[in-house]
Amino acid sequence: MLVLASNSPRRRELLSFTGLQFRVMTVEINESVLPSESPSSYVSRLSKEKAQTVSKKINNGVDSNTLIIAADTAVVDTLNQNDPSNQSSYEILGKPTDTEDAERILRRLRNRSHQVLTALTILSPKTGKSHTEVIDSQVMLRNFSDKEMHSYIASGDPFDKAGAYAIQDPIFKPVIHFHGCFANVMGLPICHLSRILAQFDLCPAIFIHQACQQNLNYDCKIYAKVLMREGRFY
Repeated sequence: MLVLASNSPRRRELLSFTGLQFRVMTVEINESVLPSESPSSYVSRLSKEKAQTVSKKINNGVDSNTLIIAADTAVVDTLNQNDPSNQSSYEILGKPTDTEDAERILRRLRNRSHQVLTALTILSPKTGKSHTEVIDSQVMLRNFSDKEMHSYIASGDPFDKAGAYAIQDPIFKPVIHFHGCFANVMGLPICHLSRILAQFDLCPAIFIHQACQQNLNYDCKIYAKVLMREGRFY
């Protein structure tokens, strides 16, 4: 059995593309950034905490085949884009707290590139075996107008999303270019997930890359590189 440790409807949707059966357990943790914490350390810590929180809720006699899937996504804005290697120039942008915060974030990201990091954790409560991986996508937002931005904010869509936008939004269409995994920007990179699940002896019976592209209606250029390891596909 798979357990998805997430409150996100988008992660539920993405995981359903795999054809695997799963149940959902909601998770509430403190998502504050620790002092001097790097973006990758931040998302890794939160994804692990989510998995461990759900693990504690599960009975000790749980079937050894149960696996917990947890993820955390953050939008990372580079304050000084001329020096992206400077860790102190990064700011982690979370979910907007209100209308004003959503506008501040969207104005900041407009017509600029940024990173989207998702940490993916798989944990076996029975054995304690776990694996955490951070997936990075580079995203460029278009130069949308203030009118478009205000209309999007008024729709309410930004408020449960890191960075205050959804790459898949069919009306606002905020993204003009991205490099990496499309599903990663949505919050659950399922080709990466499929490869990691293989380490736990679980493989979906369908072609993940085909299901992802068909359901999200985009042409993925990287799935072979993601799924291929040691000369075989997962």
